[in-house]
Amino acid sequence: MTTSSIPAPTSNFLRTIIDNDLAQGRYQDKRWAGKPGPAAVHEQAPLDTARIRTRFPPEPNGYLHIGHAKSICLNFGLATDYQGACHLRFDDTNPEKEEDEYVKAIIEMVEWLGFDWKFRDEDNCYFASDYFQYMFTFAQALVQAGYAYVDEQSADEIRANRGTLTQKGSNSPWRDRPAQESLRLLSEMRDGKHPDGSMCLRARIDMGSPNMNMRDPVMYRIRHVPHHRTGDAWCIYPMYSWAHPVEDALERITHSICTLEFEDQRPFYDWILDRLVELGQLAEPLPRQYEFARLHLSYVVTSKRKLLQLVREGHVQGWDDPRMPTLAGLRRRGYTPASIRLFCERLGVSKADSRIDYSILEQALRDDLDPIALRSVAVLDPLKLIITNYPEGQTELCNAPRNPHDPAAGRREFPLSRELWIEREDFQEEPPKKYFRLFPGNMVRLKYGYIVRCTGCVKNENGEITEVHAEYLPDTKSGTPGSDSVKVKGNITWVSAAHAVQAEIRLYDRLFSEPHPDTGDKDFLLALNPDSCQVIQAWIEPGTSTTDEMPLQFERLGYFVADRNDSTAQKPVLNRAVTLKDSWAQKK
Repeated sequence: MTTSSIPAPTSNFLRTIIDNDLAQGRYQDKRWAGKPGPAAVHEQAPLDTARIRTRFPPEPNGYLHIGHAKSICLNFGLATDYQGACHLRFDDTNPEKEEDEYVKAIIEMVEWLGFDWKFRDEDNCYFASDYFQYMFTFAQALVQAGYAYVDEQSADEIRANRGTLTQKGSNSPWRDRPAQESLRLLSEMRDGKHPDGSMCLRARIDMGSPNMNMRDPVMYRIRHVPHHRTGDAWCIYPMYSWAHPVEDALERITHSICTLEFEDQRPFYDWILDRLVELGQLAEPLPRQYEFARLHLSYVVTSKRKLLQLVREGHVQGWDDPRMPTLAGLRRRGYTPASIRLFCERLGVSKADSRIDYSILEQALRDDLDPIALRSVAVLDPLKLIITNYPEGQTELCNAPRNPHDPAAGRREFPLSRELWIEREDFQEEPPKKYFRLFPGNMVRLKYGYIVRCTGCVKNENGEITEVHAEYLPDTKSGTPGSDSVKVKGNITWVSAAHAVQAEIRLYDRLFSEPHPDTGDKDFLLALNPDSCQVIQAWIEPGTSTTDEMPLQFERLGYFVADRNDSTAQKPVLNRAVTLKDSWAQKK
C-alpha cells in the first residue's frame, strides 16, 4: 500500500467493463418482474428497461462512514450514467449486531449525499431478510442435488480440518451423509430443534481446493437470536458468502461491485449461481462480481468495531461527533454532499490499494465552498482595540461582499464603533521582522474600514496586554475616494465590541495524531489526538447565520457551520469544518 498526498488520475475500469457488456448485448434479454424473485417470478416478465442494475448493500450494524461514500457514489453514479437502477439493499443476515436505528441512519445519509433508489415507478429498497424463504428453498434444492450437506462438527473442528494455504483440508465425517438425512436435519435446524453451534449447512465443493473459500464453505449457522425485522421467525441465518450472490440474482443485478477483500470469494459466488441455474431456481443472465480498491484514508479508522468502541467508551460524543469519519459526523462538521462526491470523483476507481492523505478530503471541501460560501468575520482570541480619536457613542456602517466570487450575492453591512475586538495575534508590542500588523507606531487597515495608527497598549498587573490603542485616519475609509491616499502593508479583521455576538466555537481537528493509527498491532486509542476539539468563546459579526446548515467562511480563519444539534439563535454554536489552508502540512 502506498501513501498518496495527491491521488494520481485513475480511469474507472468498471466503465470499460459495462461498455463492453452493453456492446455485446450481455443483458439485453434480461427480464424483470418489478420485484425481486427466482426464475419462476421473472420468466414471463417483460424485458428490463434498466440497462444495468447495481446495488449498495450495507449491513445495518453501524453508521455509514467516508469509505461507504466511495461505494455509494460509484454504484449510484454508474446506474445514473447508464440509464440503470441502483438498489439500496440492507444485508441484514446477522441479527446480533443489527438495529432499526442503523437502517434509518443509512437511508438518511444516502439521501443526504444526493442519491435515491427509485427507477421510474420502482422503489428499489430491499432487505436480505425478505429473501430468507427463497434462500431456504434454494438450500433444500442444493442438498437434494448433492451440492450441500449438514455438518455436525464444531466450529473449532471445521476450522482445524479446513487445512492451510499449503495443506489440503480434510473431509468432514458427515460429508457423505444421505441427502434425505441432511434435508431432515436442515428442517429441524429451521424449526429450532438444535442448539447454536451444534450443526451447520455446508456446500459440498472441494476440500483440496487451493482457494480456501471453496473448501466446503458454511452456508447456514444456527443462531437463536431475534431479528430486528423477522423477530423469532428464523433461528438459522445465511452466511454472507452464500446470501450475497443469491440476493444479487433475485434482484437481477448485472454488476455486483465489491471491494477487493471479496475477490477470493468470487469463485464461490459464481459456483452458487451456476448450481442454482442448473437446478432451475435462477434464470440467466446472471450477475457478475467485480472488485475495486476500498478507500484507506490517513488519520482515520473506519472499522465499525473500532468506531463503536470510540462511541461506547466515550472517546467521542456519539456517531455524529464532528471528529468521526461517519457521514453523520462529517455533515455535522460542515462537509457538504457536493464536497464528498467531489472527493470520491477525484479518487477514481482502481484495483490498486493506496492510502489517501486526509488533506485531499479537506481540499475537496475548500474547493466546493470557496465559490459559494457567504463571508463573515469572527474573532476567536479577542483583544480590545480602542480607537481613541473616534467619537464615543458614534456608529457607522461598513460593507463588504457576501461572496467575492459571486456579485449576485450582494453585500453585507456591519457597524464600526470606537471599541473593537481584534485577534490577539494581530498586535505585538515588540514585533519580529516582516510583521506588518499592529505594533506601536505602525499603521494597518481595518478591513473594510479605516486605516489606524497604533499608539500603544495597556497592561494589567501581571504584564498581560488588555487593550491596544490606536487613532484612525478619517479620510481613509474603504470604498471612499481617500481610501488609497495612504499605503499600508497590514490588513486585519475586527468586529464592533458593542454589536458583536458572542458564540461558542468548536475548533475540530483530526481525531488521530498519527497517519496510520490502526496498522499492525498498535492500540489505535494511543494515537488519539488530545487537541482534536478545543472549545472557545468568540465574537462574531452581527447578522451571521447561526442556524443555517450551509457552512460560511470566517475571513482569514476557515469554514464554519452552525452545529445542527446545539446551535440556536440565542446561543450560537459553530463548528470549524476546515481551515483555509492545510495546517497539518506545516507540522510535518
